Amino acid sequence: MGIVTDGLKLQAYAKINLSLDVLRQREDGYHEVRMVMQTIQLHDRIDLFPKKEPGIDIHTNLSFLPVNENNLMFRAAKLLIDEFGLEGGVRMRLQKIIPVSAGMAGGSSDAAAVLDGMNRLFSLGLSREELRKRGLRLGADVPFCLMRGAALSEGIGERLSPLPGMPPCWIVIAKPAFSISTRFVYENLHVGRLPRSAHPDVDAVISALNAGEIPALSKNMGNILETVSCREHPEIRAIKERMLSLGALGTLMSGSGPSVFGLFSEKSAAEHCRRDFRFGEGRRLAGQAFLTEPWLPKAAKGRKGRMAKYSRRLYE
Repeated sequence: MGIVTDGLKLQAYAKINLSLDVLRQREDGYHEVRMVMQTIQLHDRIDLFPKKEPGIDIHTNLSFLPVNENNLMFRAAKLLIDEFGLEGGVRMRLQKIIPVSAGMAGGSSDAAAVLDGMNRLFSLGLSREELRKRGLRLGADVPFCLMRGAALSEGIGERLSPLPGMPPCWIVIAKPAFSISTRFVYENLHVGRLPRSAHPDVDAVISALNAGEIPALSKNMGNILETVSCREHPEIRAIKERMLSLGALGTLMSGSGPSVFGLFSEKSAAEHCRRDFRFGEGRRLAGQAFLTEPWLPKAAKGRKGRMAKYSRRLYE
């Protein structure tokens, strides 16, 4: 097989953290985590084309995004171009929808999509596991973004164990106008000083996913990084409280923030919440608001009944 000369259209999906615990800070400075991540339908769009001339060209709808080696998409493409000695280069068009610097792995997901796209575009023959190993060199979230679905993430994020995906529900995401430095959050976490009660019950979230129970999932969601982010930015807690007042079953900050998501069992209530953050009282708290759903593997789309239990092979 040769190069796919007419290019590829890719989708890079966002993630949310259903539970995020930090166990300790390692001697090398990295933090050891135990967290549950879930892919959602909200996604960026990437068009990927080969070109005869060497180089990597990136065009995006957001003028403030870097289009050089500071962009993970650029680094993902360069990694495979250099490794395989590919002739020519690539041109990419990014339609950015996932909020930037939001704790939703937008940049990592874009990089994962480019790795997968480059593999197909140039017929490199890399397996999913081989792609994930290369993705880890770009960032701890990239292997999960290649995997998609739901997973328990351990170590520094490199050890992934597939989990049943979320049952059917509606997800409202609200992103405040400010951003939070992930480095700042971890540097100010001081996990050794926190009480046991600050650590979320990750196992309870896994049990809720296995049972396909949104109420139990909503009740047990937790994110230890809120101890820092909510202290520095009270708006995050205010967004959570606003969502609960509008009918959310549970709310949580994703990653290091500042995005907050709420889970709803009814679309009408979820849409009312989204509109409140776009046009109503909630607008003073959030600059962006989205309504989305859990991501489903293609093999599961269209199935009737509960969507939670998928076999391990769907995530390979």
